[in-house]
Amino acid sequence: MSSLGRIETDLDRLQAGLQELVRRLRALEEENRSLKARQETLVSERAGLVQRNEEARSRVEAMIERLKALESAG
Repeated sequence: MSSLGRIETDLDRLQAGLQELVRRLRALEEENRSLKARQETLVSERAGLVQRNEEARSRVEAMIERLKALESAG
């Protein structure tokens, strides 16, 4: 094989490798976008659950106070 033929073969391999790297980069970028969106959803859901938990805690505490008041009155 001539020197020019080897260079062309090397360039072809290099180009194929670069195309594969670009394909992988795009796939990782898409996966990263998807993971960030999922993280935002989970953070939002967690905030809602924390709020609901605090509301439930307040209601339970209020019920306990009412029960104590009824017990003291009775």
